[in-house]
Amino acid sequence: MMNDKRLNRMRTGKGFIAALDQSGGSTPKALKAYGIDESAYKNDEEMFYLVHEMRTRIITSPEFTSDNILGAILFEQTMARYIDGRYTGDYLWDVKGILPFLKIDQGLADLNMGVQLMKEMPLLDTLLARAVERNIFGTKMRSVIKEANKEGIRAVVDQQFEIAKRVYEAGLIPIVEPEIDINIPDKQEAEAILKDELVRALGEYSDILVMFKLTLPNEENLYEDLLKNEQVVRIVALSGGYSREVANHKLASNRGLIASFSRALVEGLNANQSEEEFNEMLGHSIDDIAKASNK
Repeated sequence: MMNDKRLNRMRTGKGFIAALDQSGGSTPKALKAYGIDESAYKNDEEMFYLVHEMRTRIITSPEFTSDNILGAILFEQTMARYIDGRYTGDYLWDVKGILPFLKIDQGLADLNMGVQLMKEMPLLDTLLARAVERNIFGTKMRSVIKEANKEGIRAVVDQQFEIAKRVYEAGLIPIVEPEIDINIPDKQEAEAILKDELVRALGEYSDILVMFKLTLPNEENLYEDLLKNEQVVRIVALSGGYSREVANHKLASNRGLIASFSRALVEGLNANQSEEEFNEMLGHSIDDIAKASNK
């Protein structure tokens, strides 16, 4: 069953969640931004080795501490790899005091009804069992909303909560992530529909705990009242393509929301930086994001 100490840490702790879960499709882009070109690796095995080195450098940095970081979201392969002789999840919690999460979705289906649902997950139960064995605290799964289509948004929320129930019953805390594309013209309307659907789903799945990972809304504090629902452990915000400066500004304007940034967190980090330069840049990013999360 859920560890009360870890659950209380996530409910009440200061800081934010670091999203370190780039998977196969997004890894080349993440490595390139980090200064490692595709010519540096010959196959997926070498690519994933290099991205694990990048994540290890971030996680083991003296700047990456529980003072400002509540949790870290991992890719499936990262969960199975080691840092200093420990599984990554164990290193995060036992050494750093940071809660490990696992990205469980297998990517996005084709666009339909203005949304991209998650692809089928036939091996989900096996993956959840492995996550429990690896002392993972929670999971994360992403869908994408491309227009204010009520039918499509309802389908996204229904699918997310169906999986969330299975995650919770396996002993993990699910992060429901129905991302709204920041570039769509009817973003604010889509956000209003999504909020209504989340409220509906909470009522229908009243026996589970969830977290939400949501796009920073156009209307400030739109999701604040969701935090009053006892089922909602925490609401985190994704950077969604905003620069760190813009994302932090928007985050600071939304009471109760904390960050779960990926690109905004690693912005400016480079494989060729010295340890001093790397740690200074990472520390600056972490301080800025934590400040916006702890307003």
